[in-house]
Order: sequence, then C-alpha cells, then structure tokens
Amino acid sequence: MDIVFVAGIVVTVATAIPVLWQLTRNHPRGLFILFFAEMWERFSYYGMRGLLIFFMTQHFLFEDGVAQRQYGAYTSLVYLLPLIGGLLADRYLGTRKAIAFGAILLVMGHFTMGIEGKPAQQILVHQGQEYVFDVQGRMEARNVGLVVDGKKYGYGASADGGLEIRGLPEGSALPSILPKGTFELKVKRDSEIFTHIFYLALALIIMGVGFLKANISTIVGQLYERGDPRRDSGFTLYYYGINLGAFWAAIACGWLGINVGWWAGFGAAGLGMLLGLLVFGLGKSWLDGKGEPPNPELLKKSVLGPINVEWFIYLLGFAGVAFVWVVVQRNEAVGMMLAGGSFLVLAYLLVFMITQCTFVEAQRMILALILIAASTVFWTLFEQAGSSLNQFAERNTMLKAGEVSITAAQTQSFNAGFILILAPIFSALWAYLGRFNMDPNPVLKFGLALVQVGAGFFVLVWGAQFADASFKVPLIFLVLTYLLHTTGELFISPVGLSQMTRLAPAAIASTIMATWFLASSWAQYLGGMVAELTATETVAGQVLDPGKALQTYVQVFEMIGLWGLALGAGLIVLSPILRYLAHPEKSTGRVAQPAE
Repeated sequence: MDIVFVAGIVVTVATAIPVLWQLTRNHPRGLFILFFAEMWERFSYYGMRGLLIFFMTQHFLFEDGVAQRQYGAYTSLVYLLPLIGGLLADRYLGTRKAIAFGAILLVMGHFTMGIEGKPAQQILVHQGQEYVFDVQGRMEARNVGLVVDGKKYGYGASADGGLEIRGLPEGSALPSILPKGTFELKVKRDSEIFTHIFYLALALIIMGVGFLKANISTIVGQLYERGDPRRDSGFTLYYYGINLGAFWAAIACGWLGINVGWWAGFGAAGLGMLLGLLVFGLGKSWLDGKGEPPNPELLKKSVLGPINVEWFIYLLGFAGVAFVWVVVQRNEAVGMMLAGGSFLVLAYLLVFMITQCTFVEAQRMILALILIAASTVFWTLFEQAGSSLNQFAERNTMLKAGEVSITAAQTQSFNAGFILILAPIFSALWAYLGRFNMDPNPVLKFGLALVQVGAGFFVLVWGAQFADASFKVPLIFLVLTYLLHTTGELFISPVGLSQMTRLAPAAIASTIMATWFLASSWAQYLGGMVAELTATETVAGQVLDPGKALQTYVQVFEMIGLWGLALGAGLIVLSPILRYLAHPEKSTGRVAQPAE
C-alpha cells in the first residue's frame, strides 16, 4: 500500500511542475483559481464514486441489478441537473454565485454520506430455521461465511444453481447442498432511516453538482476571447486539475474505505469539497469580474417580504433536494425526466437558432449538437468505470502484481493517473499542431475517441483468456483498458468542453454547456442499463459463481466494444464534411498576454 502512495506522489510532482509553469506563465490568472477549485470538487465526487457501488452492494446488500440501476439513476441526475443550474446562472445568479451555492450543497451531501448505520445482514432461511452470514471487512478484503452451529463456513454456487456450504460436517441440521428453491435469502436492515439518509445525501450531492458543474466550465471559457489559440490548451490544463483531484480521491478514499470504514472515505470526500469552496471564495478577485450576475439589481428585488430573488432561488434549491430525494429512488422516473428535459432543451435551442441566430451561428449550433450526440455514446461506454469495471476489478481481477497490491476502488486512479501524465503532452501537441494548421478537426478527434474506448473493452476480452483458476484476469489488462479509455477521453473531453464554449452564441453559453452535460446524463442512464447486463448472483455481497461472472463480463464487453469501434469509424468517415460547420476563425498568430 505504501508503494501506491509513493507512486502517486512521484506522478503528481513530476507532472505538476510543467502544468503549474504553464498556468502561471501562459494563461489568465483566473484559470489558476478554477483549476484548484475544480480539483477539490472532483476529489469529492470521485472519492465517493469509487466507493458507491460497493457501499450499496455490501453495506445495504442491494442486489447487483438494483445497485447498478441506482448508480445509473444517481449519476444520470448528477449530469441532468446542470441544465437547471446553467439556466438559472444565465438568467439570474451568474455563474460565480451558482457555483458557491452548489459547493455548499455538496459539502452537506458528502458529510451526510458518513451517517451509514449498521451494515445490513443476509439471512438464510431453511425449513423455518434462520442462519446468519457473518461478514468481516469491505470490498475485496471482505470475508463472508455462513454461521452454522456457532462455526463459520464458506459457500458457493451448487451445480443446479443453488447453494453449497463448504466443509459442513455430516449430521449438521443444515444440508451441505441446498438445491434451488429449497431455501430463502432475506436481508435484515438495522433501520430504514439510514437508507433514507443515504438517499438524502445523494439528493444534496445531485443538486449541488447541478448548480456547480456546468457553470465552472463556462467561466473557464469566458477567460479567453473567441479565436484565442490558448483556449484548447487552457481547457486541457483545467482537465488536468480535474483529474489530479480524481487521482488522489481514488487512492486516498479507496484506502480509507477499505481500511477504516465507509464513513472515513465519504468524510474525506466532504473535506475535499470544503477546500474547493474555500479556494473559490478566496480567489474571487482573480476572476476579473467574470461570472457575475447579468442583472444584479434584479436579484435584490423582493419576492416574499424580506426574501429577494436571490434567496428565493436558494430556497427553491433546497426544495429541489426533497424532489430529487424522491426521484433518485425511481429509475423509471429519471428516464422520464431525461426524455422531458431533452425535448424542452432541444425545442428551446431550435427556436433560438431560428429566431436569433445568423446562418453561421446556426451551423455552429448544429455541429455542437452532433458532437453532443457522439459524446453520449462515448460516455455510455467510458462511464462503465464506476460500475461494471469497478466490480470487475473487485471480482475478476488480480489486484496484486509482484509486491504491489491495490484495492478495487483504487483502480479508479488509473484513468486519472494517465491523464496527469498525458494531459500536458496532449496540450502541447494540440498547440504545436495548431501553429502549423495540422491540428485534427474536432469531429475526427471524436471519432478516434470512440474507436479507442471500444478497443479498450476488447483488451479485457483478450485478457480473459489468461484468467487463473479463481477466474481472475491479470491486472495489466485492466491497466491497458484504462490507458486506451484515457487517450480516448483526451481526444474528446477537453476538446468537447472547448468546442461547446466556442460554438455556442454568448447568450446561451451556459445552456449549451448544460446540454453537453445533459448528453452525459443520458450516457449515465444508458450506462446503468449496460452495467445491469453484467449483473450476477450474489449472497451477502459476495459473488456465488466467479466463472459465470467472468463469462458475463466478456460477453457484454465484446458487445459494447463493437459499438464503439463501429460508430467511431462512421464519424471518422464523415469528419471531412462536418468540420466545415464550425466556420473556424482565423488565428492572428499572436498569443494574448495573461490578464493582470
């Protein structure tokens, strides 16, 4: 474990020096504040994400399918609510106030996650007798056994799909083989109040991200003039900050979650968000007036007695938490919200395009929507990381290579760690190619991203051939999968963020950015459905048949890998035509000086 932390420090120090140099020398100073604020916000989000699927399946003993749908509903709402936050920022609050309010809700949500209660118990009922499964530890360190006559026994799947109790002596009151249908498994929870608290924490986090996420990216775009050649480089550096937080979240919160307790991992995530709020508040002056309310006097206008427009919006935000608390527990309701929200947004953008856009602006908006659609496919595959790939790491991956061991949650650091190494390289590469007009157009980059994310899943299909007797695949294959997914992400995500701020008319910049996150919301929802295809039977949070689980993962990974390759190839073929919709500005060749 010490080696993991040492390696993390080495990677951070080695990559941070050139990044900080570029931040302080070549970019507006406001990017420095946004870099660190978003770094801590991502620390909080990814710290929780690495633990969430395990928390649901092991602490609350949700079945695989239930947990994966719940995970999809949560992450879908996380990316859907920025649509509302973006609209409120555009019309009333301004991006800076919306970000601060969102950060406060996030701090409350992450600390509430630490109120976990006692773990749920799995109970086997046979011929009227109850037998309790004894559980020690969390995640891959979890040790589970069935207690019979005061002794603990291992278990697994029987030949007919029932339950086999291993090592049970003859003459025991419980047979060693329990055919399917001859027993019942039930879950006993200490109190349902802790389940309700869990959903309240998710609701606070969802609403907080809704006010924060799209708006902080919008301020980054506002720091650069349209056509500024530093824009793509700046967004890539900003993306480095995002992943610096994600990298250390996976390492630190993953270690705390398995070695100390769920509450410690979630609590560390909350502290990270609190630091992000402090950085953003203290650095207000460095934003040079960016992100302020479009009409400050309107915010002071009274709505109900002493309650003005600004505080009325904040009160509505807390009321929205109660609504989200209900919706997040119902996956089908999330799907309906997505469909309704998508219809309204597309209708709004269409009307705006027809009534208020020039011909060039309309074509740019069309290209933005095409890129948003392509990103939906990419993120549907990529975001298997927090659900099916996270569980694959725990269930079917050798988490020790030589003397180095790693937890399942810490495998989430692979993606972020690769970005720490590669983001500065990609930033320099795009800038270098741009000087010679050789930078690949955004549509081509998106197509190549889809090809890479699809190829990543085929690495795991290939790696399954090298699984050991316990059906665990060598760690190197998971590492290579995350490497391909990371290079694909660097082709699409910072470039996509930059393109949204470049292609969007100024009047609806936050709305277009929120639409980008709406696509991610669809991806999370669809990703939950894909992850559900990998669900396998568990008892007390432990897989009954690891071999069957591996076979299921291989089938699903092969299918979605083909989706990525085929759609990516199609986009590459169309890229020479679609790139003309951007109507790119001609660069002056002069790099603007950082703001004083």
